[in-house]
Amino acid sequence: MTVAVLAGGRSSEHDVSLSSGAGVREGLLACGHRVLWVEIARDGGWSYEGESLALTPGGGLLGADVVFPALHGPFGEDGVVQGLLEALDVPYVGAGVSASAVCMDKVLFKELMAARGVSQVAYAGVREEQYLNGRAEVLSDVAGLGLPVFVKPAHLGSSVGIVKVTSTEGLEAALDSAFAHDPLVIVEAMAAGLEVECGVLGSLGVPGERARPLASLPGEISFPGDWYDFKAKYTPGGMELRIPAGISAGAAARVRGLAVDVFEHAGCDGLARVDFFVDGEQVLVNELNTMPGFTPTSVYAKLLDATGVAYPELIDRLCRLGIERHERHRAHTH
Repeated sequence: MTVAVLAGGRSSEHDVSLSSGAGVREGLLACGHRVLWVEIARDGGWSYEGESLALTPGGGLLGADVVFPALHGPFGEDGVVQGLLEALDVPYVGAGVSASAVCMDKVLFKELMAARGVSQVAYAGVREEQYLNGRAEVLSDVAGLGLPVFVKPAHLGSSVGIVKVTSTEGLEAALDSAFAHDPLVIVEAMAAGLEVECGVLGSLGVPGERARPLASLPGEISFPGDWYDFKAKYTPGGMELRIPAGISAGAAARVRGLAVDVFEHAGCDGLARVDFFVDGEQVLVNELNTMPGFTPTSVYAKLLDATGVAYPELIDRLCRLGIERHERHRAHTH
């Protein structure tokens, strides 16, 4: 196949995306595929081989058979680029427009999961206008979550902009800081137990049927600091991944089953990483990442490798899943 890898992007995760894209490129080359490296600058401009790239609706992308958007954060993982790829009429890896948008919005994702009865960490969503017009009321409502809490921009990943708040006095400053990144903020109660992650991989279907996605062995994240921040995620040696996680067989089965259920409830395709807190037999869903990292320290590929899907096979299957979905959708009259 000829695969266009998109990397970079406008978000604060630009450099992480470049690292992920390089990892994807290595996997594609190991499979014998041809790679077209398309870089998206911080200002949003697209380039190929050093030249500005013009895009034509319905015209595909450089003749690629499929696009691998190794993009993280806003303007890449939130449905924006997915919508552009739909307009280009080119197959692409990962979730479509709606699932990408829902899962990138941490508040909307949690509200969707709550409607499905999924057990989650206690949270509150706060909009900037609501906060500016009723600061005291918002602070009072958020206080009901107890302490400590994590204050997060609702549309960012890789722990960007997150503040752990351990005192009432620190809450207002944390909200002000988060609103500098995003007009929607989520405040989450601190959960007890272990941080556990599970990778989900779609299954290639046969005509007339689709197999359920594969859930990886759960992995346990341990780190020396107070919480799993940007430094722990992307610094070599900043965290330790234990596969399988040190949880009971019952909790592991619950994690794997919930990972697939959440993946399907959100309407995802191809791949995802679902994050949990596990305390004994209690399993709480935290969030879902529709385009997990493919950097040297990233967890997703390691989880699948431990489950029997080697890295080149994983990258190859993701591309074929993107093509399969594109063909399936084109079979319908819109």
